[in-house]
Amino acid sequence: MSGPVVKTVSPSGLAWRAFLKNRSAVAGLAVVAVFFLLALVGLVLTKGEHPVLNPREVRLPDRLKPPLAGPNRGAVPATSLPRLGVYLLGTDELGRDVFARMLEGGFVSLSVGFVAVGIATAIGIAMGGIAGYYGRSTIRIGPLPLLTIDTLIAGLIDVMLSFPQFFLILTVVAVLKPSIWNIMVVIGLTSWEGTARFVRAEIFSLREQEFILAAQAVGNRGQRMIWHHLVPNSLAPVLVSATLGVAGAILTESALSFLGFGVPPPNATWGNILSDGKRYIFDAPWLTLIPGTALLVVVLAFNLFGEGLREAFNPKLRQR
Repeated sequence: MSGPVVKTVSPSGLAWRAFLKNRSAVAGLAVVAVFFLLALVGLVLTKGEHPVLNPREVRLPDRLKPPLAGPNRGAVPATSLPRLGVYLLGTDELGRDVFARMLEGGFVSLSVGFVAVGIATAIGIAMGGIAGYYGRSTIRIGPLPLLTIDTLIAGLIDVMLSFPQFFLILTVVAVLKPSIWNIMVVIGLTSWEGTARFVRAEIFSLREQEFILAAQAVGNRGQRMIWHHLVPNSLAPVLVSATLGVAGAILTESALSFLGFGVPPPNATWGNILSDGKRYIFDAPWLTLIPGTALLVVVLAFNLFGEGLREAFNPKLRQR
């Protein structure tokens, strides 16, 4: 007679269960999902030759309309009337629909966040993987003394971390032509250090594990060992770092746009909506409160989501 069947749960299953028990993390995930959906809706509704919601259309007779206010139908041509009948979030100093501009800005923020973090994560994984696996190998560069690869990469990480990141980005962006692609690349190239340190530390701990020694025994070496065995088993902290990095990239892009070094007009971003609204903070406070609140909620949601992932993937924190 066979004994009772014991169901085993995988580590990912345990992490998912722990994540679902964290209410703040689940709330953060829900807000992130809503933000992602609104960004996609914004892409559909605000792009094309004849968009449903036009974030660039100027209606001077309707300037500085408060939220839920209707247009001045006698002064505005019928073709320029808002499709929704009212301005859900009001208008700015040029009469442009703030709701349409917020939708467009949401897609810009999402694009910058994910592309910049993707670039930073790819560089960080590559640098951390090389440092962790080839760390003991030596290299000589010109007149410099003999160095290990790990010492060289760790020194490069320390040098990058010694510069104030935002001012470094601000300097590079000020020199380059204003462009959303330049913003993405510059943020990605200056924010890979955390991912590299995570991957390097994880590979150092994994390198002496039995399954890695077994993989080496059957002939796995070099790039195959890094990309097929070491990196896949060190991605949990990378996922957490990437989630938190998206929030940082959104904040950085908004700060650059607020200062006038970000995405050039007429493209709308939450940062330049906030910058335009600061001149009318008493006459039209919604121009400041709406993008500011959106930034607060989205960044907080990403941070709660990332913190929940960190606790779920860490067995020590999971047992508290």
